Amino acid sequence: MMTSEIMLAAPNDRPGIGRTIRPFGLCLTTIFMSVVLLPSPARAQAPVFEVTPQSSQIKFHVQSSMDLTGDFEKWKASLTFTSPEVTTGVLDIEIQAASVNTGSGMKNGKLKDKDFFDVKEFPVISFKSTKIVQTGANTFDIPGIFTIRGVSNPETLHLTVSGVGTGSGEVVGTMAFDRKDYGMNKNIPFMKIANRVEVSVDIKAKRVSGPPVVLKKF
Repeated sequence: MMTSEIMLAAPNDRPGIGRTIRPFGLCLTTIFMSVVLLPSPARAQAPVFEVTPQSSQIKFHVQSSMDLTGDFEKWKASLTFTSPEVTTGVLDIEIQAASVNTGSGMKNGKLKDKDFFDVKEFPVISFKSTKIVQTGANTFDIPGIFTIRGVSNPETLHLTVSGVGTGSGEVVGTMAFDRKDYGMNKNIPFMKIANRVEVSVDIKAKRVSGPPVVLKKF
């Protein structure tokens, strides 16, 4: 291994012919090893969160000639960080499309068929964030890739977080998309449906290990 050494010489120690100066000083390799290769405990840790679906929900609403509001009964979400910095977070949501519940068997059946969710061919609806942008003291924009019916497009969740710094928190927010961008062009029989779909999330999570998330000051 090549090492670099700082050469220090006493003022009156002038080299003579045939003499070898033995360096006395600091070995840069030793400094590098101690700073870089020995991890700091604070740097090595990251917050670990656990989402509690039992007290959380994902709902949707579409303007229509008859009420079209529902939720999903089966889904999972994760919020992971590689460091305490909030910008390193990744939000990942997976929904079982067949678990849609509008309170109407007719509407549920129509949403599950090939004109809408097509659950047999595409059983999972997903959102995976690409970054987290803090827009205020407790507000965030989370751009990501939203996939439904096998079609993926960039969409953005707008979130508000409560309970920051307490170890437990609630993430509430909305996302809107155009259903025709995902190939859902039909209507439900006897109903006229708007193109805009509004999704709302209410996710509760608790920090189970690691340091708190670090937010920007506003």
